[in-house]
Amino acid sequence: MRPIIGITPDYSDGFRKDSHALGEPTYFLRARYVEAIKDLGGIPFLLPITKNPKLQADLLNRIDGLLITGSGPDLDPRLYGERPTARFKVMSDERAGFELGLAKRALKRDQPVLGICGGLQLLNVAMGGSLVQDIATQVHGALVHQQETAATRVSHRVRIVQGTRLHRILRTDRLKVNSSHHQAAKKVATGWVVNAVSPDGVIEGLESPRHRFVIGVQWHPEFLYRTDESSRRLFRAFLKEAVR
Repeated sequence: MRPIIGITPDYSDGFRKDSHALGEPTYFLRARYVEAIKDLGGIPFLLPITKNPKLQADLLNRIDGLLITGSGPDLDPRLYGERPTARFKVMSDERAGFELGLAKRALKRDQPVLGICGGLQLLNVAMGGSLVQDIATQVHGALVHQQETAATRVSHRVRIVQGTRLHRILRTDRLKVNSSHHQAAKKVATGWVVNAVSPDGVIEGLESPRHRFVIGVQWHPEFLYRTDESSRRLFRAFLKEAVR
C-alpha cells in the first residue's frame, strides 16, 4: 500500500515584486519534495491552500500523512508574541493560516506529520513555541546556517539526541546535514523534545513523544535522499507510519 501524503505548497498572491507570476495568484513547490515521497513509496498530493476549517478537515480525511515544507519567507513574529527584530520577508497570510490550522488539526487527530526546515518552525509555533528570528544576529558564535554551496551537499554536523525517536530511526549519534535557514526554534512547545542540535547550540530537530509520529528537522533531506541513507530512513519511517 502506498500512502497518500499531503504536501503543503508555497503561495504568492501575485502582487509582490518577487511573485512568480505578476498579477496572478500562484502555488509553487520544489519538485524534490514530491520526488522524495514518490521515489520512496508514497503518493504525493499537493494540498490546496484554504483557511476553511471544514475543508481542512476534509483534506485530512483524504490523506495518510502530512508533509509541511520549507518556506523562503518567515512566519510573522506576532504569531508567537514577538515584534519583528529585523526586516525579512514574511510568509503570506494565506499560507500561514492554512498550515497553522492544518497542523493543529493533524496533531489533534494523531496523523503522522513531518516538518522540514520552515515546517519544523511552523509546528513549534502552532503548538505554542517561539523562534529565533535571526540566528546570525541573535546566537553568539553561530555557525553559518545558510550555506552558499548547493543543498545537495552537506555543510555542518548535528548531534542526534539519544533516546529520541529520531535517534531510533537514524541509528546514529552524529549526522552531517545541509543547511538553508536563518531562523530556528527558541522556546520549545510544551511537551515536545529536542532531538537534534548543531555544535553552536541551535536546535536542529524537534519531536512530540505524545504523538505516534510528529518529527521536524531543520535540514533538507529531500535534497539528500538519493545519496544519503539517513535521509531515506527518515522518509521511510514517515511513510511506514502513514501506512499504519
